[in-house]
Amino acid sequence: MAGKILRVDLTSGTITEEEVSEELQQGYIGGAGINAKLLYDALKNKPDADPLGPDNALIFGPGLLAGTAFPCCARMTITAKSPLTGIFGDSNGGGFRPTR
Repeated sequence: MAGKILRVDLTSGTITEEEVSEELQQGYIGGAGINAKLLYDALKNKPDADPLGPDNALIFGPGLLAGTAFPCCARMTITAKSPLTGIFGDSNGGGFRPTR
């Protein structure tokens, strides 16, 4: 599944899969960068989207080296519009899961 974006719409129940574009790969390296761009694109026309509502995006992105043999690189970033600040928010975690 490397190089793919899986979009899940919980409201409609639809699931779509797409290739990660060359623009995303070259311009927004890694999970945090790509997540920030995807969140911007998802919410740029919805500035008043409720952070806890269905218009918000919840984006999970593995780090650039996740899934490789490189040590200490099993990291992922989770990004969404923050309910605390009403703007960009993300969290970073690691362990065994991002490598799968």
